[in-house]
Amino acid sequence: MPQHHSLCFVIADGGHARFVRPAPDNALHTVEAVDSVTLHKRDHDLVSDRPGRAFESGTVARHAYTPRTDPHELAKDQFTREVARMVNENSAADEFHELVVVAPAHVLSELTDALDTRTKAKLLGSLAKDLVNTPDHELWPHLKEWVKPVQRA
Repeated sequence: MPQHHSLCFVIADGGHARFVRPAPDNALHTVEAVDSVTLHKRDHDLVSDRPGRAFESGTVARHAYTPRTDPHELAKDQFTREVARMVNENSAADEFHELVVVAPAHVLSELTDALDTRTKAKLLGSLAKDLVNTPDHELWPHLKEWVKPVQRA
């Protein structure tokens, strides 16, 4: 009987992540889902205060500085690092022996870069696609190449 607990799919984007595993019949099931707590917050809820002000040298007008980074992009990057930390912890606890990461290209790159060497050694492959909102029963066509066939006795 194959050990289906050994394969884990991490399906993520900048605000959601799902850990999906195949059942003994190869049906894919979400075993854990994580959502970013900052996903739907407004900019002023994500930063501590207003942007700085500058005086115009020729007039008495003042202008706000434009922030160099988008607070939502920073929150997405932080969430991606948190998902990588969770994957690294699960890997260290031998929760899986094979890993496939599925995410949009920019998140996929950040997520795989944040994996430690032990976890990267378990990486079977990756797919640059946003499947976070795809129901479990519709994941099979996208992920079937990594799921081993069921051994019948």
